[in-house]
Amino acid sequence: MTALIQTIETPDGAFTILADDRQRVLSSGWTSDVESILGRLSAAARPGELRESETDAAAAVLAYYAGDLSAIDAVAVKQSGTALQLAGWSALRAIEPGAPLTYTGFAAQLGNPRAVRAAASICARNAPALFVPCHRVLRTDGSLGGFAWGLDVKESLLAREAVEG
Repeated sequence: MTALIQTIETPDGAFTILADDRQRVLSSGWTSDVESILGRLSAAARPGELRESETDAAAAVLAYYAGDLSAIDAVAVKQSGTALQLAGWSALRAIEPGAPLTYTGFAAQLGNPRAVRAAASICARNAPALFVPCHRVLRTDGSLGGFAWGLDVKESLLAREAVEG
C-alpha cells in the first residue's frame, strides 16, 4: 500500500499526517519525524511506500487552528484494533470540544467505569491524534495525564477548545 504523507506548520509546531490512498488518516501528530508517525502503527498497518502529497486532512487541521473546532470531525480515519479499542476510538470522537472527560468518565462511557487502565490504554494507542481527540481525556483529579505529543501540546489544545468551544 502506498500512503500519503504531509507535514504542515501549526501554532503547536509541525504536524504530520499519514493517510491512505482514500484520504483516511492512519496516523498523525505534532512532529516532522516520519518515523515517529509510522511508529504509532502496528507493523501490519504500516504502508509499504510513502509519497509526499497534500492531504484532505491538512485543510481540516488548519481550519481547526483558525477556530473551526468541528473541522476535524468530518475527516475519515482508519484504525485497526480490538473491538474495545475501536469502540473507544469511536467514543473519543464524540467528546465535544471544551467538555473533556476524565479517564473514569471515559471508561464509564465504554460501559465499565472501573476499566480506567483500559480507557487510558485506548488513548495511548490512538494513532490519528487530533482527528480522534484523545487529548480531551484527563486524570480524575483534572490534571492532564499523558499525551504522546507532549503535555504542552495537550494543554494548548484544551485551552484553545475551552476558549473557542
